[in-house]
Amino acid sequence: MNPLLYQVNTRMLLHERGAEIDRPATFDDVPDAFLDDIAARGFDWVWMLGVWQTGEAARAVSSANPEWLAEYHDALPDFTPEDVTGSPFAIVDYGVHRDFGGDEALAGLRARLAERGLKLLLDFVPNHTAIDHPWLVDAPHRYVGGTDADLEAQPQNYLRVGDHVVAHGRDPYFDGWPDTAQLNYRHPDLRAAMNAELARVAARCDGVRCDMAMLLEPEVFTSTWGDRSVPADGTPPDDTAFWPEAIAAVRAQHPGFVLMAEVYWDLEWQLQQHGFDHTYDKRLYDRLSGGAAAAVRGHLAADPEFQRRSARFLENHDEPRAAHTFPDPAVHQAAAIVTFLCTGLRFLHEGQLVGRRVKAPLHLRRRPDEPADPVVVAFYDRLLGVLADPVLREGHWQLLQAVPAWDGNPTHDGYVVAGWSPGDDAPLRWLVAVNLTDQRAQCRVVLATVLPAGEAVRLVDRMHDGTEYVRDVADTATNGLFLDLGPHGYNVFEIS
Repeated sequence: MNPLLYQVNTRMLLHERGAEIDRPATFDDVPDAFLDDIAARGFDWVWMLGVWQTGEAARAVSSANPEWLAEYHDALPDFTPEDVTGSPFAIVDYGVHRDFGGDEALAGLRARLAERGLKLLLDFVPNHTAIDHPWLVDAPHRYVGGTDADLEAQPQNYLRVGDHVVAHGRDPYFDGWPDTAQLNYRHPDLRAAMNAELARVAARCDGVRCDMAMLLEPEVFTSTWGDRSVPADGTPPDDTAFWPEAIAAVRAQHPGFVLMAEVYWDLEWQLQQHGFDHTYDKRLYDRLSGGAAAAVRGHLAADPEFQRRSARFLENHDEPRAAHTFPDPAVHQAAAIVTFLCTGLRFLHEGQLVGRRVKAPLHLRRRPDEPADPVVVAFYDRLLGVLADPVLREGHWQLLQAVPAWDGNPTHDGYVVAGWSPGDDAPLRWLVAVNLTDQRAQCRVVLATVLPAGEAVRLVDRMHDGTEYVRDVADTATNGLFLDLGPHGYNVFEIS
């Protein structure tokens, strides 16, 4: 199964809905038509980003940070201070936000999703809490501490809470997130508490996306925090990996529960081995952004199980909009064909399907109005229609070899070609070919062992108005399938 996931910014969805009904909106006000449309497009999952309770401290930080304020004004020309809500990742409690209707309203939304065959994905933010989380007063040993000297030398990385100095949450390559406090995964009590929090979350959804999941890995955590993470109360530090135990525990209570990890730094396979069903594939995104076909092919030649469990995307709430990153429609479409027609979880972001270009800051409740781009709309409508085919959802994917179309023609190196079949040993039912270069390119695709039986093979390009080609099977098996595509051109052939 290669699931299709749709990410929704909860705050912005409900703010826009509230403007329509002239009062604050909750999950009860999400229109059935909105859910019907997601289901009709073939999605399996809806990720409601940012449903948990946040506090006033994070909002105050978001309202005062000069760098973030500049981003707000850039993204939202008519920005007002009332638009600031604070980061959804500065959580004070894994209870559904009061503004959204609380747990009861989320349960109602989940039931309506289930009626349409849709599953609900929510956030789990394991690395840190908000700076006004109750644990900072009630259980300060659950956090990475610091000294007065740390606070004086690195005020961007530490804060004072009562009598304690506590580290801000961060990854090792950047300064701390000023609205967060860093949890200490070397303390057994914190690990037990976070297992309980994960169980609370799992009771209200079908899966979670785990924010910055690799920061909990022992080698990353101890490298980042060193002696500061040795429990100050004398408790022996726990340096085992957190995720295998946590995932096993939550699945013991909720069989079939799905976990997706936001993960970078070549730790994707490691987290898959810990039990994550899917891991972010930022490397494919970066290589497509760079436009190097050989690098893309090399990445897609990795272990098939790794490929199957990778989460493919062209944008999300952390990345710029795809229509901004790939402003040329041809380049955007070529990247999307590679991304969403290979194996793995297909991950699309609200607004991507209509060509939004402005990346809305997560600290805001509002985003600018943008007209839909008809070229982008038409492309994704066609692509989602193609993805409805069961072979592309449940079949066998394989990378195919493109060789020179004739001696002395090196342009085949610009191709990424793959095929889909109903099973490992079945003939191809789909062939996907993309020229990732900015010049016309030719190749021959090696198909000797994967063609259907018969004298002729019929290829219908489902992304280009059903353009049809018929080729001799014997000749194609011997010489390969000849392709000639313009800059960033592509074929998506259904084969019979």
